[in-house]
Amino acid sequence: MAEQRTTGGRIAGTDGPLVERFLEMMVAERGVAQNTLLAYRSDLEASSDMLAGQLANATKETLTTLAAAWSHLATSSVARKAAALRGFFGFLEQEGLRGDNPSAALPRPVQQRGLPKILDQKEVEALFQSIEARLAKPKPSPLDYRLSALVELLYGSGLRASELVVLPRTSIMRDRPFIILTGKGGKERLVPISDRARQSVGVWHAFVPKESRYLFPSRAAKAAGKGDIHISRIRLFQIIRELAAESGIDPAKVSPHVLRHAFATHLLAGGANLRALQAMLGHADIATTQIYTHVDSSKLVELVNQRHPLAKRTLSR
Repeated sequence: MAEQRTTGGRIAGTDGPLVERFLEMMVAERGVAQNTLLAYRSDLEASSDMLAGQLANATKETLTTLAAAWSHLATSSVARKAAALRGFFGFLEQEGLRGDNPSAALPRPVQQRGLPKILDQKEVEALFQSIEARLAKPKPSPLDYRLSALVELLYGSGLRASELVVLPRTSIMRDRPFIILTGKGGKERLVPISDRARQSVGVWHAFVPKESRYLFPSRAAKAAGKGDIHISRIRLFQIIRELAAESGIDPAKVSPHVLRHAFATHLLAGGANLRALQAMLGHADIATTQIYTHVDSSKLVELVNQRHPLAKRTLSR
């Protein structure tokens, strides 16, 4: 879809196509539930109607007026509407469709933040066992090598789906244990790449056409004559869910974003520094990273019993 822009840089026209693109991203990258998707669609369409189809062009002043119209609603409803709009404007900024983000004007009702979906280590192991079974065949498919590289980078380095699909073909080198990514808000960060991931990508690299700009090109797009295009976030989402089903895991539990959550949770449980994890994930605010501190209570008890200065002292009567 081609967008037209006004001289001020804002998007002209209706909001509909942009809302569809945002919701597609929410499915592919976040793996949101159907009910959440329907609620977001309803909230965005209602807000767009109130602004005569110009939600994408809204200013902070416009959003303040919009929020005032929610004053009679329950706190949970206001929080959901604000979250939908905040995500929408963040998406527009990330995609370069807006140069600013007016969502600071939206209300932030006090809500208990839900814990992210995660996979335990046994479930992650089941995913890798399925991949290893594919690669153990006499003649593995090139797509099996691609799957291995995708999962190694999602779980092994915590990449966002949007970051993974656009990786250049030459972004990961055998002799360089890191890559520099440009994430949300155009911020660069250094991401370590494990030996396993570099080895997996190296094998897959042999199947990537030399003329391809991307590490994970879309074969379907090329076959349709659309040129050099990377796989979509939707296709990545489908690939990961197919692997989950093959591994005996409920596909509804697994998405690229869930593997990113698993990377963060398991690394933190293994003793990673919270600040280091924040840098690897590309979180602007450490409060976002702190949600991963929901490790097993058994690990917390073990930590206190083994590491606290009083752990080795015995009580005397």
